[in-house]
Amino acid sequence: MTSKAKTTITFYNGLTTIGGPMIEVAYNKSHVLFDLGEVYRPELDLPDEKYQTLIANQLIGDVPDFYDPELTGKLIDHERWEHAAAYMSHLHLDHSKAMNFLAPEIPLYAGPLTAKMMPALNEHGNFLLPAAGHEASYVRPIIAAEYRKPIQVGDITLEVWPSDHDAYGATGLIITTPDKRIAYTGDIRLHGYHPDWVHEFLAAAKNCDTLIIEGTGVSWPEEKHDQSSEEFTGPKNENELTAQFVELQKDNPERQITFNTYPTNVERLLRIIADSPRRVVLHAQRAHLLKESLGKDFDYYYLPGEEKFADLQPELAVSYQELLNDDHAYLWQAVGNYTDLQEGGLYIHSNAEPLGDFDPAYQPFLQALSDKNIEFKGLRCSGHADEKELKEIIKEVQPANLIPVHTLHPELEENPFGERILPKRNQTITL
Repeated sequence: MTSKAKTTITFYNGLTTIGGPMIEVAYNKSHVLFDLGEVYRPELDLPDEKYQTLIANQLIGDVPDFYDPELTGKLIDHERWEHAAAYMSHLHLDHSKAMNFLAPEIPLYAGPLTAKMMPALNEHGNFLLPAAGHEASYVRPIIAAEYRKPIQVGDITLEVWPSDHDAYGATGLIITTPDKRIAYTGDIRLHGYHPDWVHEFLAAAKNCDTLIIEGTGVSWPEEKHDQSSEEFTGPKNENELTAQFVELQKDNPERQITFNTYPTNVERLLRIIADSPRRVVLHAQRAHLLKESLGKDFDYYYLPGEEKFADLQPELAVSYQELLNDDHAYLWQAVGNYTDLQEGGLYIHSNAEPLGDFDPAYQPFLQALSDKNIEFKGLRCSGHADEKELKEIIKEVQPANLIPVHTLHPELEENPFGERILPKRNQTITL
């Protein structure tokens, strides 16, 4: 007897925002959810980040039968759904922050680096949203998926593939049901450290029934500057960014130089440390994160009065005062106390926090540097495919259906190889 079941995709969040996609694929009595992030909108100035507040402000999706009943007050319908799982593509908060809201009995899969780093990132309880009935520092179990190895969730099969983004260990997902094959890019680019990984993932997804693609790169049509275009003046790829870090040090041999990067952009930091002519010194919190998650030791310093970490090697410590007095030996991570820095120094901001004008902390941060006559140098390399790369990604996959998410303008994504679908929030599509 032929089954009447069909594959459905429901879109709960992240369709016309940068980040926060929450998407469900279902077949018969099996369903999976991806991702588990929160849309970043600091301008809302919300009173709290409780479940009800986030739902009311559409910062997370109102997803049935996945959230912890302790938060929702609604029991999960286990008769309707005999098999359930969730997947998280990478560490960034717009894809991971709400992972503790997932019901405890539902398994959560992620790439091995994401699974390993998340407990260290939330060690102080200020990275993830808290799980019901647990301390803020709690991190619910994450199953480290083996790359390319099938994961069975009832009638649905998941395969996690290594990809490339500016979050360490980012992955993509291929979903197979009895009647359809769906690929989800997560956040993706071709100008990172591992374009070969991306091409392998896209080859595996080729001719899929549906490609769900992030489209950050088409979000600002009024600002046409592809990563590879002549008018784009920043680093065109991650290797070029590292080279510019090196050149800035060579061009400023007698000048205090400080920098900062985003915590989850681990590979960029490791490349900077490896290639820099100066000795790189990290803030102790960052050195501790790398020690906890990767087991690696790096030079570090403490700001005055900070609590000491037992896992950091004492012989690698550099005194804060020595860094403040230095103008030639060190490239060190500045995370605050900018009034302590030398007049006329150089500070390199590499996709670090605060992230930009949309963050209320950004202008006060720039003013603090300006007050000390410190030159601000932004060295950024996008974690997202630009418009040209997005077209190349679509061409490599040639999907029957293209569904753009994670973008302000999904209508600007085109599919020369089939249909383009622009779902609305909470809409279910039957493939």
